[in-house]
Amino acid sequence: MKGVQILGQRGLDAHVTLTTTLAQPTPTGNELLIRVHSAGITGDELSWTEVYKPSNLRIPGHDISGTITALGPEYSGPFRVGDAVFAMLAAERGMGQAEYAIAKPDEVARKPVALSHAQAAALPIPVVTAWEALFRHAGEHLKNGGEGKRILVTGASGAVGLVLVQIAKKVLGTQVVALASQGKHALLKKMGTDEVVDYKLADWETQLEKVDLVFDMAGGEVLTKSWRVVKEKGCVVTVADPPPRWALEKDVVPEELAFAPGVRYVYFVLSTDADALGRVGELIDKGEVKPLPVVEYPADQAVEAWAAARQRNREGKVVINFVTETA
Repeated sequence: MKGVQILGQRGLDAHVTLTTTLAQPTPTGNELLIRVHSAGITGDELSWTEVYKPSNLRIPGHDISGTITALGPEYSGPFRVGDAVFAMLAAERGMGQAEYAIAKPDEVARKPVALSHAQAAALPIPVVTAWEALFRHAGEHLKNGGEGKRILVTGASGAVGLVLVQIAKKVLGTQVVALASQGKHALLKKMGTDEVVDYKLADWETQLEKVDLVFDMAGGEVLTKSWRVVKEKGCVVTVADPPPRWALEKDVVPEELAFAPGVRYVYFVLSTDADALGRVGELIDKGEVKPLPVVEYPADQAVEAWAAARQRNREGKVVINFVTETA
């Protein structure tokens, strides 16, 4: 079986290669075996600890789209062999960047009919992250919907940001302010943002009206500045990598509370959510949410694909195709 593997040591000389000698997995219990048509790349995965566990075989990849080819003997869910699906494989397992991958029932949803497998493979982590941020971690602020609410999305031109701004507008009806480089403003307007601000402006935080919530994908100085924009008793939700110190040390509180008292703050690591995938898939098929721009590479160019995925300011989510689709 063909697939991507990580060689070298984490944090030192880790790099990817393409191999053709992997054993095809067999589903057990309630697992599903998916013939992977396309797999999305998360460039930061070379630094994740999970992929270096012996059980992982050092095969990266969590975002996949393909067809079900076999079901475990205990599977009793709605899917059948031949169904087209997309999935976010759990962090501790991964192994999606290969011709076949194992998935659990709570990781899989039907692929949006309107999308190619490559487009679908770009979505799972961004969709689940955005959905969890809005519906699980925003708490009281959005429990009754987003009408009248104003949110700021930092790192808005990234994959998670592009999905989040659309869900916030189409599902919750919030007013969305996006922070991104000048070259990404047109795309964000197309995705439905109400206001776009250039994060390279030295004092961008002084030019914005206060917001009820901040959804941060950027971290660092951008996250620090965003605290000055949030209303009293508002909320800051971040998935920044690396995370702020207060996210890692229980007894540490954000220094920014000195000028933003009463603000609630949340850092989270996403978990699998097939329901979120299914709901956003329906919105895509209705034309209410647009797919992410993708850059496709054939599996034989997996090394080049990874190099592209690790570049900043790329034109789209990088995807590896293990099956060539025909029109």
